[in-house]
Amino acid sequence: MKGYELKDLLAWDARIREAVAKAGLDCFDQEFELCDHYQMLGYMAYSGMPSHYPHWSYGKQYEKLKTLYDYGVSGLPYEMVINSNPAIAYLMRDNSLLLQILTIAHVYGHNDFFKNNFTFKATRAELTVELFKAHAIRVRKYIEDPSLGIDAVERLLDAAHALSFQRRRNLAIRKLGREEQIKQAMESAQPKPDQYRKIHRPVGFQPPDINKVPLEPEQDILLFIRDHNPYLAEWEKDLLTIVDEEARSFLPMIETKIMNEGWASYWHKRILDSMDLDQGLYLEFLVRHNQVVRPIPGQINPYHLGLKIWEDIYRRWTNPTAEEIEQYGAPDRTGEAKLFQVREVERDTSFIRRYLTPELARELDLFKFEPRGNDLVVSEVSDEDGFERVKETLLQNVGTNSIPVIKVEDADFGQNRTLYLRHYHDGRDLHLEYAEKTLGYVYSLWGRECALETVVRGRRILLIYNDRGFSTRTMK
Repeated sequence: MKGYELKDLLAWDARIREAVAKAGLDCFDQEFELCDHYQMLGYMAYSGMPSHYPHWSYGKQYEKLKTLYDYGVSGLPYEMVINSNPAIAYLMRDNSLLLQILTIAHVYGHNDFFKNNFTFKATRAELTVELFKAHAIRVRKYIEDPSLGIDAVERLLDAAHALSFQRRRNLAIRKLGREEQIKQAMESAQPKPDQYRKIHRPVGFQPPDINKVPLEPEQDILLFIRDHNPYLAEWEKDLLTIVDEEARSFLPMIETKIMNEGWASYWHKRILDSMDLDQGLYLEFLVRHNQVVRPIPGQINPYHLGLKIWEDIYRRWTNPTAEEIEQYGAPDRTGEAKLFQVREVERDTSFIRRYLTPELARELDLFKFEPRGNDLVVSEVSDEDGFERVKETLLQNVGTNSIPVIKVEDADFGQNRTLYLRHYHDGRDLHLEYAEKTLGYVYSLWGRECALETVVRGRRILLIYNDRGFSTRTMK
């Protein structure tokens, strides 16, 4: 290590934990592991997990990251931290002392966010590491089974990986069971109360088709196939379960990237500002902090955007201007209390929708651009007319909003077990090359014809995949 020993890191960790407690952050127990750049590349390929099942895609990811690092095209993160209890974070052994201090403070910000934000409540952090270890053992068992082998296992994992995030996005909303869906459908089919029923023609009760599968459009595609394809073997169902459970674990991190990185950056700055750093450490801190949170031309830096929104929330609830009081009302709590409330109940979509103001968007110079011919042209800026359109474009590209919403509409379309899916179009067409390959993966798991309804260039079309391959059909 560069100019310091392990005891120095332990002493700084103790000081930072005192500052964390004083600030009111509520964290899991925290464990740190020092690693070299080869180990960090391995953790990156496995999304930070200390154990993971084998698959060729992780080896490919490792080689890609290593090549980019070896040729200086990209660097390595200062740290990685995973949502577990106790939380586990990896520190680069070759970092300077100040960089270790900064990243330790940053990690405690993430730790507090994992423990308290509502999107992580369904992940059961105390079981995270053991869950991934159990998955690795089960997958290796199937690979080593001479009746299955690695090729069969990886073919199924290829398909499952392609569909792993075609699932419900907000895990805080409880999914209704089939009996509850039937009850809701029956209640919805009842005629609405009519105070003029004596003079109106009676409306007959139209019972819903309670035998339809699914009764309501189903977004958890992997689990639906697992539960409704009777020809899947038990090991195939188990692999689909494993992939779905791991996607479920990573989903909150995707849905809160801007909030989470901004929160950790906000608190590492406040914690280190509160410490009596000597001049050399403080100057390096300013340089490193600004490197992390600087804006990046042409794209969104989640550290920068998240930090600016958190700072603006604290300012507006601590020292609002007269214009802000007139527009938004007087603060109902202190700035500190507002920070902790927002940290608990929001995710990126609601965070940006509620707390990115026109004034802050103009300060950040947010704009919308689009291709015109061979050029990229600024089409909207954050002025009075364009702010809402700029914000909506940003919202379309945060969290899982960049992943198309596709749901199973019918598992027996045409009474021949055709799996009928529908793309919930939001103004963005599917890339047909990707749609074809993904629908092929659905077909490989379902085992019968699959059809996907979507809109391309304003026309409703049906994408079909069956034993004859891929085809398209225009719909009326």
